[in-house]
Amino acid sequence: DLSLLRFISAELTRGYFLEHNEAKYTERRERVYTCMRIPKELEKLMFFGIFLCLDAFLYVFTLLPLRVFLAMFRFITLPCYGLRDRRLLQPAQVCDILKGVILVICYFMMHYVDYSMMYHLIRGQSVIKLYIIYNMLEVADRLISSFGQDILDALYWTATEPKERKRAHIGVIPHFFMAVLYVFLHAILIMVQATTLNVAFNSHNKSLLTIMMSNNFVEIKGSVFKKFEKNNLFQMSNSDIKERFTNYVLLLIVCLRNMEQFSWNPDHLWVLFPDVCMVVASEIAVDIVKHAFITKFNDITADVYSEYRASLAFDLVSSRQKNAYTDYSDSVSRRMGFIPLPLAVLLIRVVTSSIKVQGVLAYVCVVLFYCGLISLKVLNSIVLLGKSCQYVKEAKMEEKLFNPILTATPGKPAGKQQSTFKSTQGVSTDENGSTSVPNQPVHQKENMPSLLVTSNSDQFLTTPDGEEKDISQDSSELKHRSAKKDLLEIDRFTICGNRID
Repeated sequence: DLSLLRFISAELTRGYFLEHNEAKYTERRERVYTCMRIPKELEKLMFFGIFLCLDAFLYVFTLLPLRVFLAMFRFITLPCYGLRDRRLLQPAQVCDILKGVILVICYFMMHYVDYSMMYHLIRGQSVIKLYIIYNMLEVADRLISSFGQDILDALYWTATEPKERKRAHIGVIPHFFMAVLYVFLHAILIMVQATTLNVAFNSHNKSLLTIMMSNNFVEIKGSVFKKFEKNNLFQMSNSDIKERFTNYVLLLIVCLRNMEQFSWNPDHLWVLFPDVCMVVASEIAVDIVKHAFITKFNDITADVYSEYRASLAFDLVSSRQKNAYTDYSDSVSRRMGFIPLPLAVLLIRVVTSSIKVQGVLAYVCVVLFYCGLISLKVLNSIVLLGKSCQYVKEAKMEEKLFNPILTATPGKPAGKQQSTFKSTQGVSTDENGSTSVPNQPVHQKENMPSLLVTSNSDQFLTTPDGEEKDISQDSSELKHRSAKKDLLEIDRFTICGNRID
């Protein structure tokens, strides 16, 4: 008997059973819990990564001048002790001297750049033009950072390469001039970013600041709807850490310049404080929303951020060993794309132009401030090293720290030994020298090669183009692997942490 009343009655009394699709609803509930855990886990990673960047940044102002002084003292007093060693200076001392000389040269070159003229030039532009300029500066900063660390690494290796090897470079002096030019141009680029942000702070209607903050939310649209693997998310997390720390330094520069213009009136600091909080809050909110939806759409658990944190801790602990292949500040630069030299040059230039040191008391305050920076650096390093050891132990990676580093023997090309090592790890090398990951089953966890420690330093600087292609081709096979990958397997895909997707 078909009737409207019976149809309405059936609609009002119709029932269903959710337990018939228990797996589906359990998965949806876990996704909600994962999104709720993302802010806490992400901020723990960001907190640890920002202090890593701070440690590398403070190193430039505190320990690097002392290391340069000790290296120069050794170089001057070496004839008194005789040439017992084959090297005049140790490789680390040569790198320290090069960093110090680059800093000094770029600092004096920055005196020819007028900050006030740049400020008024940018302020005279229209709002929409400044918005476009700021976006272009962000893209240029990422591109020049990805290439800048390669320039510095090429200089360090060229200056410290064993002399018995066949010369295959253009010389130390051309590499040195390339490094000086890079640091100078990158410092100018960051100065333009800081000047644009300063103009946005001082605009009357704050329209430019609002537009620049909305640019962060546009980043969500370009990220959350893309396919991400765990290694790609690791690269994005490192990039976000570097971007957040750089923004903090830019805000510090803006506050210094504004306080100088108002004769260091503390009341003006409270005028800037709401805008600073608004910029920081928008950056944090954008990162949380972006990572929450990326993990949701790609079925990635929140525990992956603890793995990323353990991987960064592994880099720090391994760089503290006696047989380390790089300094920890350079390791942070390669992993996150954060290069402290240009930012340090700009900050020194702004501080010296904003604060006038006159009188004996002023110099005493400078010395006390420098001692305070050294104390902060040492304390930060001790705490970071302790937490890093804890994270490495929790990830059960401490046994991989004691594997000997594979180095090329004198008289034998490094490329041959590297290819031999890769062949033992199941990675083939084609005729063009690019590596590829063959189709093979996953080995057991204890048999995973400690690729992060035992590979030589060249593998951590660049990723061959062929490897990127092979990784994209084998992405279908990576999907069938276990959900919880080993940290070193993630590191194999992120050996170039400053790569931009």
